[in-house]
Amino acid sequence: MKKFINSVDGVLAESLDGLAGAHADLVALGPERKFVRRRELNPKKVALVSGGGSGHEPLHAGFVGYGMLDAACPGQVFTSPTPDQIVEAAQAVSGEAGVLFIVKNYAGDRMNFEMAAEIAEGRTATIVTDDDVAVENSTHSIGRRGVAGTLIVEKIVGAAAEKGADLKSCVALGERVNARTRSMGVALTSCTVPAAGTPTFSLREDEMEMGVGIHGEPGRRRVKLEQADAIADEMTTAIAQDLDARGGGEAILLVNGFGGTPTIELYLMYNAARRMLEKRGLRIARSLVGSFVTSLDMAGCSLTVSLLDSETAALWDHPVRTPALKW
Repeated sequence: MKKFINSVDGVLAESLDGLAGAHADLVALGPERKFVRRRELNPKKVALVSGGGSGHEPLHAGFVGYGMLDAACPGQVFTSPTPDQIVEAAQAVSGEAGVLFIVKNYAGDRMNFEMAAEIAEGRTATIVTDDDVAVENSTHSIGRRGVAGTLIVEKIVGAAAEKGADLKSCVALGERVNARTRSMGVALTSCTVPAAGTPTFSLREDEMEMGVGIHGEPGRRRVKLEQADAIADEMTTAIAQDLDARGGGEAILLVNGFGGTPTIELYLMYNAARRMLEKRGLRIARSLVGSFVTSLDMAGCSLTVSLLDSETAALWDHPVRTPALKW
């Protein structure tokens, strides 16, 4: 294992210190590094709190800031944050409008956020993201996994909260965006968890894992490596069929790298996916390409399509200032 680390136990703490130091104008660390919060809080708006296991950076801490999250709770690598982390984060950022938890559909995340919601004082509500079309159940979840589509929910609901939407409206909007968002991933290599020191799974040079999860969970099947167009075709077909997007319309296309994929390949996959979606009648009105919801050092990518209407398009365009996204 070759990684830039000082010790396995210190990876998360030292990384959080680096994040807070590099973006001190935007974020601050909570006590004992239990959460990352916005530097400048707005006590009148709905506060958005998310989190999950580390190793998926910049999700979630990289999306803390104006226009997105008010706080994020990082667990250890691929391990859910604890209820006390979540409660302390909610207390630190909550105001008169209440707190909205945005939770990926994994058993540990859901259990701990549910416990936190029961303990936390004040008004709270929860949105669960489950955009992965690859498998109905996995080793980490009951039902579909929450993956890169979580970023789209956080961005659109974050904009609505910034503009003054109340807690009930934010929940309804988040559920609507989640229902209109679908993702699928493919892995060319495994990731290596620092504490394990060896790859989570093995793939031969001529193999890929179609439908892989962001923790290295198995996908739909292991198949021979194909050309990019064939890979994009299978993924966009599964997404479009699940969205039932035969009527066309406008959409966001997010091409997300898993941490070990060069940008040149991500744009190549974007080109392939866009062509195939437009053949199906979808117009790609908004685009995002880069590594935003990663799986440590895994080579691979995911495609996410989110159907837009005039409201969600305007909210997607709303200004945002976070460590990972600024526009």
